Amino acid sequence: MKKPLQLCLAVTVTLLLHTGPALAQPPELTAKSAILIEASTGKILYDRRSQERRPPASTTKMMTLITALEHGKLDDIVTASEVASQTEGSTLWLAPGEQLKMQDLLYGVMLVSGNDATVAVAEHISGSVGKFAELMTAKAKAIGAVDTHFTNSNGLPDPQHYSTARDLAFIAAYGYKNPLFAEIITTPSRTMPWAGKDHEREIFNENKLLWQYEGANGVKTGYTDEAGPCLVSAAKRNGIQLIAVVLDSDYMWTDSIALLDYGFRQVRSQPYFQQGDVLRTIRVANGKTESIPLAVKDSLAVPVFEEGGVSDYHTVLEVPNRVEAPIRRGQKVGVVKTLFKEKEIAVIDLVAADSSEKKSLWSLVWTSLRSLVSNLMQYLA
Repeated sequence: MKKPLQLCLAVTVTLLLHTGPALAQPPELTAKSAILIEASTGKILYDRRSQERRPPASTTKMMTLITALEHGKLDDIVTASEVASQTEGSTLWLAPGEQLKMQDLLYGVMLVSGNDATVAVAEHISGSVGKFAELMTAKAKAIGAVDTHFTNSNGLPDPQHYSTARDLAFIAAYGYKNPLFAEIITTPSRTMPWAGKDHEREIFNENKLLWQYEGANGVKTGYTDEAGPCLVSAAKRNGIQLIAVVLDSDYMWTDSIALLDYGFRQVRSQPYFQQGDVLRTIRVANGKTESIPLAVKDSLAVPVFEEGGVSDYHTVLEVPNRVEAPIRRGQKVGVVKTLFKEKEIAVIDLVAADSSEKKSLWSLVWTSLRSLVSNLMQYLA
């Protein structure tokens, strides 16, 4: 009777050893089109018809914000035109001739999706919404959002105004490179002047994931009859920045949370460099020491996925063959670039880990004489 029991135990142990934790199952979504990416690498973790062209509704305003930050000035005073004040849809309630700072208008664009604010911004920067939309489209193409075309700054319906879930995800990822973009989209509320009123204008962010989901830090809601409910959501945990896009979703909040949960089960953060790690030693010309070690100035952790691991990463060092003394400890000498496959994800300074003083005049003369004698002896030999 002992042998069958031992056999059962052996089989049980074998199964425990080889089965391991089950892989996370992709979520079931109601969205017609969706995608989930890790922002720094661009790694796609979930894809559902993500390259299908669709009306993006107010998710358009991510590119409005990016374009305004790159072409406008936050302290500029913007005057709302009659056209801006009469823009349909969601509004900041701008009156004709009302003046606000560009910065306040951009908060109005992203927190309450003010269509009138997008027109005021576009007209101030480019003279017209159409010309501003050309800037938006050109920037989208430069980012790599090649299936995107904008005709306006707010996402109101137009047959020639379209994007894809994939493009919107990569537009958001680009936006996070600008600290002001990240600051604006994560702001819960903002107070600004309201001309003609006896109180200030107070607005609140419509993205309820910001206070309902751990680590949520963006990005933009959207809705039109043509587009349906749309949401570009994002969250950051342990240095991992995820971006999810759902277009024409019956339950956009539930779909987005399911995607983000799924993503955080697929990726983890792993240290790649520790501050002070020495990556190379280079020669020092005319220094009291012949060489100095170069160390990374800052630590770096990278996203690691179920497949590939750190083998997906490699580094490129950009340093001179030698440096001229004197060199101070901590002085920048070069950089190390970290790439995920062929995509650059981080650039960190390489600094001198030691100091090297310049040789005295006598030392330089003696070194030159010794080199001359050595060369002469080789010649005579």
